[in-house]
Amino acid sequence: MRFSKLFGKTLRQAPAEAESVSHQLLLRAGMIAQEAAGIYSYLPLGWRVLRNIENIIREEMDKAGGQELMLPVLQPFELWQQSGRYASFGKSLFTLTDRKEHTLALGPTHEEVITDLVHRYVQSYRELPLLLYQIQTKLRDEPRPRGGLLRVREFIMKDLYSFDADEAGLDESYQSMCQAYRNIYTRLDLPALIVEADSGAIGGKDSHEFMVLTEGGEDEVIYCSNCGYAANADKAQFVKTVEPVIRSQSPDSSEGEAKNLPPLEEIATPETKTIEEVASFVGVPTNQTLKAVFYFIDGEFIFVIIRGDLEVNETKLRNALKCSELRLATEGEVNEAGLIAGFASPIGIKGIKTVADDSITSGFNFIVGANKPRYHFRNANYPRDFQVDLIADIALAQPGDSCPRCRGKLSSARGIEVGHVFKLGTFISERFGASFLDSDGKSRPIIMGCYGIGLGRLLAAIVEQSHDDKGIIWPLSVAPYQVYLCPLHLDKSAVLPTAERIYQELQKEGLEVLFDDRDDSPGVKFNDADLLGIPLRLTLSPRTLQSQSVEAKWRTEKEAQLLPVENLAAEVKKLLDENVSFQS
Repeated sequence: MRFSKLFGKTLRQAPAEAESVSHQLLLRAGMIAQEAAGIYSYLPLGWRVLRNIENIIREEMDKAGGQELMLPVLQPFELWQQSGRYASFGKSLFTLTDRKEHTLALGPTHEEVITDLVHRYVQSYRELPLLLYQIQTKLRDEPRPRGGLLRVREFIMKDLYSFDADEAGLDESYQSMCQAYRNIYTRLDLPALIVEADSGAIGGKDSHEFMVLTEGGEDEVIYCSNCGYAANADKAQFVKTVEPVIRSQSPDSSEGEAKNLPPLEEIATPETKTIEEVASFVGVPTNQTLKAVFYFIDGEFIFVIIRGDLEVNETKLRNALKCSELRLATEGEVNEAGLIAGFASPIGIKGIKTVADDSITSGFNFIVGANKPRYHFRNANYPRDFQVDLIADIALAQPGDSCPRCRGKLSSARGIEVGHVFKLGTFISERFGASFLDSDGKSRPIIMGCYGIGLGRLLAAIVEQSHDDKGIIWPLSVAPYQVYLCPLHLDKSAVLPTAERIYQELQKEGLEVLFDDRDDSPGVKFNDADLLGIPLRLTLSPRTLQSQSVEAKWRTEKEAQLLPVENLAAEVKKLLDENVSFQS
């Protein structure tokens, strides 16, 4: 490709609205163009990168035994009603009505469609296991598209679905896909950490994400350097330790000793509203207090109680209540419910659904609100003094907490999700009647898994991970071109014809070359070469041609080397092959 014919232009400065590093560099390099919030066009250079990523993914899916197919973007809404997942996807699910007044969904994922297909075609255990995948456009009405390709409303995804006869088969398919994902990230020169994850709207019992740790990541990863435990902050667990002072006052769980707990006592706490202020005033650590947080969940007012030193994890809360919409209640709404923010507790409260973090069971004699201004209760104990409708782990893990596996200290890092795998089990197959006859002739539901990779986000993650102050640094495996041919001073008699001859020779050798045939200054050409991130730059100028040589420089190296013009194509191919061998 000749640069003068390339569709798209490089920019010296990124648009002001570009937030993440990848967003800035991809716009500046002329690889993507924004059409609307969360909607992007891929220009020729960006599309070439995406196709290279797609080919690597396809090769690894095929190697693992996957069969590629193509499923429709338009899906009958009845399929979503049948699965029941239209509620969990909520407003993220795009819907439309056709001319016959039939409601359709624009596919955010394809579990419904693929399970309906398998229901129609699979009858016997002899047809299992089965791995089916596609690489196709998905649409989700994200509430806050951001970060360029990191969070969009239209995206290309590889989604594979596994169908097995038993749990052992699902485990095998799951591990096979995890290994295929590792192979993909290795080929992309992208270090990815596998972490425990929340299943979200997809559902299922177990899931893991593959995360690339980078400062530009939109997710938080909680991990333990001691034992290797790692989880998305939405999922992460931790040991909810308590201060020795609480344990010293704690009887065991026998009914007789429980009667010896000190009585509930109302105490004045003037000018104190926050947990820290109350704890300091009373003279106890914050983990000997309980705090109240109020939410509206699917339109219902909810009272949440949690230990004072902890924060509510809203994803865990949403999962515990199996709801789709969750928001904090306003102070006015709290007052309308007959409660007083800063002084509320579940003691004596009737008619309001109450959810408690399991931390209320890890201490005794708590300080809680007295449900009137300027007063708290001392020595509040569950279940003696109050009841709740649900107890669950709804606390947010934070750096410094104790690891749930080894009790080491947890740390935190930002990350970009570049893959997500789920053990779905049978909840979707049962709803679609996707079953098989086992060796005894008994009908059993097919056990499912699903495995996704967003290609655009993967492309952006590579840029976030691999760049410098000059521009992108593409791995050779996905670069839009392998070679950037950069002749300087084209007005000099020998430069242009030599560059044209080298261009033809490189192409005949099967190499992918971007030929910068523009009559621009060396500075402009070098800046664009660095911005575009093409792995190998070949520079020829009147000076290099005096010695019948070309300057070869890797994008990742500071120093260049001279290669002879004679038989140059073979020398360049050898360099590229050696680089591929080194990376693998």
